[in-house]
Amino acid sequence: MIVLCVLLAAACAGLGWWVWTQRRALRDAAAQLRQLEQTGSSTRIRLAVPNGAAEELLQEVNALLEARRMDQAAWRDREKSLRQQISNISHDLRTPLTSILGYLQLLEAPDLPEEERREYLGVVESRAKALQSLITGFYDLSRLEGGEYPLAREPVSLHASLSGLLAAFYNDFMDRGFHMTVELAENLPPVPADEGAVLRVFTNLIRNALDHGRGRMEVRLFQEGDWVVSLFRNQTDELTAEDIPHVFDRFFTSDKMRTGRNTGLGLAIVKALAQRMGCRVTAALEEGEFTLRIFWRCWERSEKYD
Repeated sequence: MIVLCVLLAAACAGLGWWVWTQRRALRDAAAQLRQLEQTGSSTRIRLAVPNGAAEELLQEVNALLEARRMDQAAWRDREKSLRQQISNISHDLRTPLTSILGYLQLLEAPDLPEEERREYLGVVESRAKALQSLITGFYDLSRLEGGEYPLAREPVSLHASLSGLLAAFYNDFMDRGFHMTVELAENLPPVPADEGAVLRVFTNLIRNALDHGRGRMEVRLFQEGDWVVSLFRNQTDELTAEDIPHVFDRFFTSDKMRTGRNTGLGLAIVKALAQRMGCRVTAALEEGEFTLRIFWRCWERSEKYD
């Protein structure tokens, strides 16, 4: 009987000790959680003593904390990007506005010669058009990213669209000394697209090459399996390998001083429109030449997946 009482007392003491250690471990975990809330540390909460059920609960808590930290980091990145974009917009708007206001002041001079007056008015018109282009581009990109830019789906001949634009811009390329290579395959299948959006994409790519390219310029159109590929390649001194992952970012420009020559919206609109039409877009810097490819799914092939 005495032995039984001793064993019972020992068991009660052991159970009491286990309960005390578990409570202490849970209080320590709660203290760790409060400290993490205060410091924002990424340390994981741990138990001082083993407890399978409690450790499983803490594993879920740690997963939730990690998810929250990732959300907070992503939010900070978005905030930083938004502030940078607002800064870029402000700068890009201010550049032509400052120029317009300056020339308007010059035009107020009563003794201004008529020749200079016409010259200043031409500059004001040019800056106003640049400002209009920036505002329109930003508005269109916002509508595209918000799914509010309606696009038709009809068979479009890329050969007809691109050949007509290249003819229209021929003098621009010649005036800037480009050595053109144009290879547009004939009898290509049509692609499912919006004809107006196709023209916008090709126009932006041509203007991008005119603004930032030099020397050799290559434009090709060919079929590759179930895709029609449009390729634009031009020499450039402005881009680096580090720039390539960002060329489709809104407001990205190789003009680091943002002198107003480029708004940084052209290629962002190209990618947004192309993706809305089911295309794949790639960019690369190959031996000093900026190469951009758009893969357009053939109309016959696309219809099989409808």
